[in-house]
Amino acid sequence: MKIAIDARGINWYKGTGIGTYTEKILKFIIKDHMENFYDIYWSGSNYKNFMQNNTKIIMASRRQHRFFEQYYFPEHLKREAVDIYHIPQNGIGISENIRCKKVVTIHDLIPYVLPETVGKGYLEKFLKEMPDIINLSDGIITVSDCSKKDIIKFFPMAEDKIFVTPLAADEKYRPLEKDICKYKVKTEYNIENPFILYIGGFSPRKNVSSLINAFSRVHKNLDRNYDLIIVGSNKDELDMLKNLSLNLNIIKNIKFTGFVEEKMLPILYNACDAFIYPSLYEGFGLPPLEAMSCGTPVITSDISSIPEVVENGGILINPFDIKSLMYSMEALLNDENIRHDLSSKALKQASKFSWKKTSENTIEAYTKILNPSRN
Repeated sequence: MKIAIDARGINWYKGTGIGTYTEKILKFIIKDHMENFYDIYWSGSNYKNFMQNNTKIIMASRRQHRFFEQYYFPEHLKREAVDIYHIPQNGIGISENIRCKKVVTIHDLIPYVLPETVGKGYLEKFLKEMPDIINLSDGIITVSDCSKKDIIKFFPMAEDKIFVTPLAADEKYRPLEKDICKYKVKTEYNIENPFILYIGGFSPRKNVSSLINAFSRVHKNLDRNYDLIIVGSNKDELDMLKNLSLNLNIIKNIKFTGFVEEKMLPILYNACDAFIYPSLYEGFGLPPLEAMSCGTPVITSDISSIPEVVENGGILINPFDIKSLMYSMEALLNDENIRHDLSSKALKQASKFSWKKTSENTIEAYTKILNPSRN
């Protein structure tokens, strides 16, 4: 196959799910499927890792992105006789001028499902463009059965062209020596107490306020003096969460780290006693999988896509029921045997996911989109 991929999101959305997804599938498909040739649309630097015998890098200016999307890319795809063109960033940038087969990855439909949790500008752009993206695409890749059901709910005509390719945790998320990780966390963040960890942003749908409330209620019932470590940049509801911790008189046991470099995340996952993620909605839910890949006991939500990912590898709770979260925290943190058992189950469940499998599923989707008779 002659394949073109819009890889501009690797730099544009670096550090986000879309950026990571684009980078990983591109890395694995060009390595594992040398029989294909890949035209890679790129913006910015750091492209040398993708320069192979079966690839060609095509540079595109971010400032003139509309010109490239609507005119240059369509002409290039036609001139190079590309078979299939993949747009991984929710289909943003697709053009009706493209004549080859078009596949988009729609990670989730959060603006449709929970519009109140999305910024106004992004909400308006997403709602305006998504119907055209759905109609123009020949195939839709999504990351979970939950996201597939959401797409069908709002766009039932798309059901027959949807392919599910679950995500994976990076290979750096693995069990490490816990004592060394705890020492590094103590040195870097002055955290001496055993701790519970949250990583995942501060949008209202992340439900971090419920985690803080639950922690404040069970803290005195725990066998040890635990801290709650909350990792993330200062945006969305973070200031409100800090004020909530102050009002609940638990601020001395809650630490907000601010932005943390990616290399420190596996260390934090390994150093904590439990990872808690009470999100109200996820298209996939990568942080619980990253934690499980480190062998960390996980408490997370029993709704949206999360049960698909976690299965019996973690404790699933109703995120709308704060008592469910409280009881699970207390039971897990006061019983080392439960934590040990859950750690083993987490590693077993996490082993089902890999970026190699995701890339294989992606190539399979390409093949079926090009040859519908094989479906």
